[in-house]
Amino acid sequence: MLFAYLGLYTWNLRTGVLDNAASHTGLEFAGAVLKPGEWVHRSAVDFWEQYLYLVDVRQQNERLAAQVKDLSFELAKAREEQQELLRLRALNGFSAPAEWERVGARIIAQRLGSEAALDSIMLNKGYLQGAGSNTPVVTHRGVVGRIMRAGPFTATVQLITDPASRIAVLGSASRTPGILMGTGARSELVLRFVPLNAQLEEGETLITSGLAGAYPKGLPVARIVRIEHSDISLFQTVHAVPLAGIDRLEEVLLLQRPAGPHAAFHAVETPPQAGAHTAHANATR
Repeated sequence: MLFAYLGLYTWNLRTGVLDNAASHTGLEFAGAVLKPGEWVHRSAVDFWEQYLYLVDVRQQNERLAAQVKDLSFELAKAREEQQELLRLRALNGFSAPAEWERVGARIIAQRLGSEAALDSIMLNKGYLQGAGSNTPVVTHRGVVGRIMRAGPFTATVQLITDPASRIAVLGSASRTPGILMGTGARSELVLRFVPLNAQLEEGETLITSGLAGAYPKGLPVARIVRIEHSDISLFQTVHAVPLAGIDRLEEVLLLQRPAGPHAAFHAVETPPQAGAHTAHANATR
């Protein structure tokens, strides 16, 4: 046994086979022990890095969502400002009749409900800014109405669609006169006191006649859509629609009255209906 051990020892010294085998066996054993620990460590590191990545991604998503919300708000605001600019440019393109001045105003309230006494709107201008009683209110498309009641900083406008509204008008082509009345419906007006032989036509524009000085002459008011004849009446019934887009108003123009013979007359605040009777009387003479 001793000789065998010494021989094996001597052989190993010369060749190193046993030392190499022991070295490899030890490394494999150490590797077998350490590899599971290394896998656990790597897994833990990967999990933590993934967690931190997801947290960062979530925070980025929240920031991006907030930015999208802010940008959407800014886009909506920019679009609204663009639409407002287009409306104001259109209004600015309206040229006031000679000797009349225009003043811009915004609508701050409208008639609430169908049972309201008057078809009206409220403006952010009062008599301190030139919005006196009976001041005509228009847009670049046509007549809106006239101021019925004015305070220092706000004013109420009686729309041309109000049943008590009366406007002396002419057919733009036929020059046929008549009194344009409101019906309470914002989409329809009725032209009264038009003789049966009058040559009005569907599609013709009705303009202000300028009688009584209530409105400047020549402002577009409505377009004729239907004409009815009757065997028991001396007059036609003419249906028209407003040109000003009553349901879509946001900004309007006030036409300040010129200084002249009418100024003293209109300085006395008269109800719009009373002024309409004057226009009616003048139109039917």
